[in-house]
Amino acid sequence: MSTAAMNEPPEGTAAPDAPVPIDEATIQATIDRALRTGTGRLVMDELTDLEARLRGHIELLLPDAEAAADRLWRGSITWYTARARLDNIHHQVKQGLGKGPLAAHIQVDALARDCHWLLVHHQHRQQA
Repeated sequence: MSTAAMNEPPEGTAAPDAPVPIDEATIQATIDRALRTGTGRLVMDELTDLEARLRGHIELLLPDAEAAADRLWRGSITWYTARARLDNIHHQVKQGLGKGPLAAHIQVDALARDCHWLLVHHQHRQQA
């Protein structure tokens, strides 16, 4: 077996740096569910699950958003606005759920809104 053949992924699998497909419907369903959590009793297990899902969605969407921001003219208002939002998202993702259901609800709500912003911008870039 050649060295080149040994370095290729097994048949039927994607290359390690191939982009992961974005399942927009699943992401939107998670966002919708997260934004409804404040309408009833706050359950920590549900909030923990939603936080993990939202973090995963954000991790999938961030590289595309970062690349789009990098293509903008640095110093423009559009670049500054995008960069500020992306920096805030990076900061928010690092925050934990906090102590108690109210703090967890606030964190999940913030992540849902960040995820929604990323998803909307992803969809606009796909249509362009």
